[in-house]
Amino acid sequence: MDNKTSISWRHFDFWLLGAVALLVIFGITMIRSAVAGNIELEELDVVTRQLIFAIGGFVVVLITASIDYRLWASVSRTLYLGTAILLAVLTVVGAALFGSARWFDTGVILIQPSEIAKIVLILVLADYFSRNQENIRDIHWVIRSFLMAMGIIIWVILQPNLSTSIVMLVLWFAMLWAAGLRVKHLVTFGGGGLVILALLTPILINADIIKGYQLDRVTNFLFPDPNASYGETYNIEQALISIGSGGWFGQGYGHGSQVQLRFLKVRTSDFIYSAMAEEFGFVGVILVTLVLVFVIYRCMRAARLSQDTFGALIAYGVATLLAFQAAVNIGVNLNMLPATGLTFPFVSYGGSSLLSSLIGIGLVESIILRHRSLEF
Repeated sequence: MDNKTSISWRHFDFWLLGAVALLVIFGITMIRSAVAGNIELEELDVVTRQLIFAIGGFVVVLITASIDYRLWASVSRTLYLGTAILLAVLTVVGAALFGSARWFDTGVILIQPSEIAKIVLILVLADYFSRNQENIRDIHWVIRSFLMAMGIIIWVILQPNLSTSIVMLVLWFAMLWAAGLRVKHLVTFGGGGLVILALLTPILINADIIKGYQLDRVTNFLFPDPNASYGETYNIEQALISIGSGGWFGQGYGHGSQVQLRFLKVRTSDFIYSAMAEEFGFVGVILVTLVLVFVIYRCMRAARLSQDTFGALIAYGVATLLAFQAAVNIGVNLNMLPATGLTFPFVSYGGSSLLSSLIGIGLVESIILRHRSLEF
């Protein structure tokens, strides 16, 4: 190992990696509690699957960190085209054969390309914005960046996967702001976007791009049925009961009644936050949330320390991705937002989601490795 490599690895952010490892280990432990006694989930061996993705993901973190993040700029167009083609093939073939499809079945594991597409979008937008900073006030520049993002997002919408497409739109909007667009322009684009969405929604519904179950989620959120015994309303009610029954310190690991008796549905992914609240209480979920906030802070710190705009935008994009998904997941569990299907980063079950988040952390570590001074 040469001296340059040795010096750069001394800047590796072990605080960031340690916090992420803590969340992943806790998530696997929580998933194990959530599936206990559920024969179907135990047969799927979801705990082992998540553990395999976690181990592979941390290897990917080290590999990604060792690669100079600036090299991704040179292949961003290739990544963009490859991702768009992959999503298009998945969408078209899935629609033709199964009605819809979001995963590639490798025979061993399922891979969800739209999760990896989030990271690709961050890289592509970071490269585009960093190369065109002088055009920040040019409306054509902004429109082009939006169309570029839509080249990937449209295929995710058609899967259909509305929640992930919303995450990608948020990434575009946040990175546009980080690139230097003025707040008044952001408000204008945001307001215009809402108007366009309102006008397009009936068309999307008639074209069956927005599905009935997606509309039901919004309807159930706005006008809940207190007597529902199944569906999204029932799931939210059970989530709230789980959170309330946890109290300050919880019922104990493996002893949550709503979790162990399986009243709480989708408890390994969408509603794992409620499962945590029941078994570890208010104090427990606050501690887990604070660890994730620390991870987001370290990503923002990497953006501040980056030697160039490209690296800063990557780190900012990863921080936005983690923060937005966590906020939405918590909001759904607290019945403050309609059910979306977004996972709680690093904790919820989902191999592709975990791998995507860990790739993002690897990129952030690569940026930190190549800054000039180490700060704490």
